[in-house]
Amino acid sequence: MTPTYVFVHGSNSNSFTWGPLQRELALLGHRTLAVDLPGHGFDAGFHAAYQAPQDIEALATAPSKLAGATYAETVEHVVDVVRKVAEHGPVILVGHSRGGATLTGVGNVIPELIDRIVYISAWCCVDLTLGEYMQGPENASSALNDVGAVVVADPAALGALRMNWRTADPTLLAALKTAMLEDGTEQEFFAYLNTLEPDESLDAGTERADAATWGRIPRTYIRLTEDLSMPIALQDRFIKEADALTPDNPTDVRSLESSHVGFLMHPREAATILSGLA
Repeated sequence: MTPTYVFVHGSNSNSFTWGPLQRELALLGHRTLAVDLPGHGFDAGFHAAYQAPQDIEALATAPSKLAGATYAETVEHVVDVVRKVAEHGPVILVGHSRGGATLTGVGNVIPELIDRIVYISAWCCVDLTLGEYMQGPENASSALNDVGAVVVADPAALGALRMNWRTADPTLLAALKTAMLEDGTEQEFFAYLNTLEPDESLDAGTERADAATWGRIPRTYIRLTEDLSMPIALQDRFIKEADALTPDNPTDVRSLESSHVGFLMHPREAATILSGLA
């Protein structure tokens, strides 16, 4: 039977960002579905203060729809989607960046409904939690460490993370481009920023891969070799630890020469890899 690729987005993102990759897969004859996690997509919280001219003070205090949102809710949402999709055939579950944490949670719950799980430069927590990996030596060189100024509200007070992707600060914009899309043009970078949402939940979860459930699922890890947000050393650590957890089910490792989001805008090579997994 023909599989369905189910895509899970990363932080401050939505289903829309998968559009170009879905198009390439459709041209190769594949069926796809991109998920909006709770509080994302057309359900995202935007405020007039985020528009131009911006009111940064108001933006910093405006309530967030993601205040108090939990990791468990994102897992539950994707589990429900996968259950419905699996009624029509095999499921290949694909996640990028923070979306990988959700993939692991889903794999821990319903391994019997997932025919392959695919991490694209995504968090694949095995020995440590996501927060612990962030403090580890492999993440020390992450270019995201230089973009803290994009946060415009006190997360503890707001109950969520709020970023101002519409900043006009040239120094911050340059740092963001380095972190996300160093291999892209300025126009591509601005186009990508305009797909992002200001709010993200604080709870990224503490779940780790369970060898008895998640470990039964065939998995692929697509390394992004030019990724400055998720350093290649961290990606390789995820692969090494996953293989140590399930030595009888080793990771199928692929590599793309891409920044953290470059493959989303130029997806043909990624589509070719994914197509080959069907």
